[in-house]
Parts: sequence; C-alpha cells; structure tokens
Amino acid sequence: MKNIVIASDHAGYSLKEHVKNFLSKQKLHVKDVGANSKISVDYPDYAHKLSNVVKKKRNTLGILICGSGQGMIMTANKHKNIRAALCYNAKSAKLSRLHNDANVITLGSRLISKKNAIKCINIFLKTKFEGGRHRRRIRKI
Repeated sequence: MKNIVIASDHAGYSLKEHVKNFLSKQKLHVKDVGANSKISVDYPDYAHKLSNVVKKKRNTLGILICGSGQGMIMTANKHKNIRAALCYNAKSAKLSRLHNDANVITLGSRLISKKNAIKCINIFLKTKFEGGRHRRRIRKI
C-alpha cells in the first residue's frame, strides 16, 4: 500500500478536503500537512512540507492543490528526487506515472472539476512506472 501525503494552499483547501474524504472512503490513509482553512497562506510553505515528506519516505506519493497547480509544481520540483506533474485529465495523470514516475500530482482547484480531480488522482495512484527507456530519461533530470 502506498503512503499518501496531501497539502494545499487556501485556494485548494475545499478540493483538498473533498479528495481526503474520497480517499478515506477508499480505506486509504492520507497524511494532511495543511493548509487547514481558506485563510490566505503562501503555497510554497505547503509544497515544501509535502516534498520533504515524500522524498524521505519510501513508497509515498503526494497530492498538491492550489488555484492553478502551477505554483505548487514549480516549488515541489525544486526538491531533489521530487517529480511533480500538473495533471488536468486522465491521460496526463496516467502518462505522468507511466513514463515519468511522478511521485507528486498537482491540481489546479480553479481549473478542474471535483469529479475530474478524483479521476486523475485515482489513475495517478493506480498507475505503475513502466521503466525501460523511461528510467534512463529520468536519470537525466
């Protein structure tokens, strides 16, 4: 079983809570590292918190949510061994894991529906890295 860590800023808070509720109904354990309300916060603080957990724990995937997903992905990808992918549909979520072995998915709460976000997360969590030629490419990142 994978460990799942989730974080958001204020703009992503409502979607984060929706995702947590869905995942708990799936009997998955999710560690929430904030934010804890819709009060304005700085997204990098939460992207750093999540990235530090993901890179230290084996078999751990992260979910980051902000208004556009862009700020979170930029911040997370500053961390060594974090491969964050901004996903907006099923295909982007699948390919991010299959070919890029992404270990963090970022979502833009202002740009994706709750239904589509859940679909992307499900695919992200279930898809395994294909390896092969893709492993060589990841080493070059």
